[in-house]
Amino acid sequence: MVAIVFGSINIDLVSKTPRLPLPGETLTGHSFATAPGGKGANQAVAIAKLGVPSYMVGRVGADNFGRELLASLQAAGVRTENVLVDESISSGVAAIAVDDNGENQIIITPGANGRVDETDVERLQSVLKILSSSPFQKGGTNSPPSQGGLGGSILLLQLEIPLSVVIAAAQVAKAAGIQVILDPAPAQNLPDELYPLVDIITPNETEAGRLVGFIVDGREAATEAARALLQKGVGNAIVKLGAKGVVCATQAETFFTPAFSVTAVDTVAAGDAFNGGLAAALVEGLPLRQAVVWGAAAGALAATKPGAQSAMCDRPTLEALMATGS
Repeated sequence: MVAIVFGSINIDLVSKTPRLPLPGETLTGHSFATAPGGKGANQAVAIAKLGVPSYMVGRVGADNFGRELLASLQAAGVRTENVLVDESISSGVAAIAVDDNGENQIIITPGANGRVDETDVERLQSVLKILSSSPFQKGGTNSPPSQGGLGGSILLLQLEIPLSVVIAAAQVAKAAGIQVILDPAPAQNLPDELYPLVDIITPNETEAGRLVGFIVDGREAATEAARALLQKGVGNAIVKLGAKGVVCATQAETFFTPAFSVTAVDTVAAGDAFNGGLAAALVEGLPLRQAVVWGAAAGALAATKPGAQSAMCDRPTLEALMATGS
């Protein structure tokens, strides 16, 4: 079984500053770097680095950034034959400021990601049809992974491509019997029709608050938000609280997973690393509780390194952190 990521591929332009700027303020940074990123590509790399087969479906521009982005995916072991090189527009760009505490602010210019459309969904559908023909693939959505692993291939979605295309991708996954993980980032309102197509939704506090209509600022509020998301129709809801841990609600139970204690350097891709670890564990058939631990460990490790894809951990490093429990 494999993980298929349908989503964004960006180049990250990262400036390090002592603190994040206030509105209208100009700060002097102390370092600058470019790095491959994009929430979709980050998640694909995170999965591949953990030794799980990973496919990327999306677009890059026909520019130097696009070539760099494809090379980074391929170097990590991600299959890229379904990434379209769009001759009509630039690659996506994320301008990122990171302060000395590891907190960040991000501005995204979609570029080729904004051109993802039904033709890309058709390419995704071709991949899903091949995977759904496997005798090991479970059919249907919203199966209870807390009773075992999801037990098959998984489609990961995010919101850095047009929302209408995200919905279409979730629909073809449902038709193919492929499980769907949605990272609802960047934060935005979602249409009611999308929730029942999602097996696992993984917002952080800000995103969860946007979806449920109240402030999510800790474990108690996260628990309430996760249960509210179940009522909207998702199969399972995971609310990521960063250094405060993770709350997960399923149809059968609600549980909390504490965060791993690490020294954060850069939290830019920690959420993507979480989704990569979660998906990798589920593809391997692990129960949801253990998959959340994988996600928490992967996210923590990503926060200890600068950059996005370069911060994704390998399998031995992940297993070592989980073995120590800290």
